[in-house]
Amino acid sequence: MERQTAALRELSRRAFPEPPASDGAPAPIEQVRLQRRRQADTSHAAALRRACAERAAMDAGAVVVASVPQPAPLGRTA
Repeated sequence: MERQTAALRELSRRAFPEPPASDGAPAPIEQVRLQRRRQADTSHAAALRRACAERAAMDAGAVVVASVPQPAPLGRTA
């Protein structure tokens, strides 16, 4: 089993060679991972700030109301 796994890994390495890293720059997949991680961290921080602001508003007695358009009243149909 181990021999088979090693052979498959070798074939995979030959079929999909790693591009050589130039002057210490991260591999392209690492750049994408880093960018996505930064975006996730940014949105997480924004969500935390929003939650803290809502909690502070509720503690102060204010009501946080979402701006949802109210539907027009329906007339009689029958």
